[in-house]
Amino acid sequence: MTTEHPITRRRLLGTAGAAGAAGLVAGGASGAFTAQAVRAEPPTALTTVGSTAVAFHADDRAAHQAGITTPLQATAHLVAFDLAPGGDRKSAAALLRRWSKRAEELMAGKAAKDDSGVAYDAGPSSLTITFGFGRTFFDRTGLTAKRPAALEPLPHFTADVLDPKRGEGDLWIQIGSDDAFVAFHALRTLQKDAGDAARLRWQMNGFTRTPGATAKPMTVRNLMGQVDGTNNPHPSDKDFDARVFVPASGGPAAEAWMAGGSYAVVRRIRMLLDDWDHLSRDRQERVIGRRKSDGAPLSGGTETTPVDLDKFNKDGSIAIAGDAHIRVAAPESNHGAAMLRRPFSYHDGFRDDGAPDAGLLFICWQADPMKGFVPVQRKLDRGDGLSRFLRHEASGLYAVPPAPKPGGYVGQALLEG
Repeated sequence: MTTEHPITRRRLLGTAGAAGAAGLVAGGASGAFTAQAVRAEPPTALTTVGSTAVAFHADDRAAHQAGITTPLQATAHLVAFDLAPGGDRKSAAALLRRWSKRAEELMAGKAAKDDSGVAYDAGPSSLTITFGFGRTFFDRTGLTAKRPAALEPLPHFTADVLDPKRGEGDLWIQIGSDDAFVAFHALRTLQKDAGDAARLRWQMNGFTRTPGATAKPMTVRNLMGQVDGTNNPHPSDKDFDARVFVPASGGPAAEAWMAGGSYAVVRRIRMLLDDWDHLSRDRQERVIGRRKSDGAPLSGGTETTPVDLDKFNKDGSIAIAGDAHIRVAAPESNHGAAMLRRPFSYHDGFRDDGAPDAGLLFICWQADPMKGFVPVQRKLDRGDGLSRFLRHEASGLYAVPPAPKPGGYVGQALLEG
């Protein structure tokens, strides 16, 4: 839903790469970081960025919620809530009904009547609002019999230094937009709409490259300066849906409400940027397995050239080191395990020692985290050279049901089934 304008050399700025769908490949933060856009259309004129809207409800083309295959936006807020003491299934349904109605309005660019005015003069700006349920949500609402087996707690990894106050939660919301004011307005509005039904557990703020910041579409870089996300699964892949979305049939009857949904693993991964910056460029490239300048694999070719894990250099050394990130994270090294990475970078100031508190808000999507994230992260945990420069500080796993049909609300089939 983009307004048409005459395109001139002066006004046209490529934005597809900036909206890439992305990120770390698996493992805590280890993973091929930010990715290529899932956007199919050509680059967008910068003047149209604000007018782009994303549908909240399901339609004939897609049953999943927005914010999964939607091109990665420039700014994001991740937030988790716990249901208030005494909350039950009825109050949870009322809350999700309110939130769903509000999300539909906000994503269409309609400001609330009691609005602060923050986003009055902005369009929808590709706003997406995605809702998920944590494991404890089912205990609070008396729905433990319908809790999916895939929502079992994630195992502990040796690189984990997790803060329980910044992880998990009954309800999770992902907000993304190409305008920071629109994203903040959505966050603030949903928080106020929660009222007494739920209380904030944690919040994290992220960003990636702004649409129009590069002269041509290209894969974005992470805060290590590395071009990453080249091998992220793409919707055109024949096995994309099977890897990312819960199938409509074949699962337990009690989990039928998740058909068309997905599971999100969320990790806050701090990058040890001062240590990383002390490495030479050559050493950084060997840790990742790709050239820093253009993202091409060290086995040769361009960014999109398939990685040759069996390639040797003229001196007899292997081109992609045994502990290189792209080798350890590759599907070939993990029995085909893969997931859709869609992370955002973050910077929360500086630590007491002066080091930046910055890194990746890693978000990955899969039909079953026990077949996607977990096996890959276990491999990365054991042998990824990049792990020495990462600290996994928060973690969460959420069941993200399909998008509601017009007139319905997120989770309706669970809460009223």
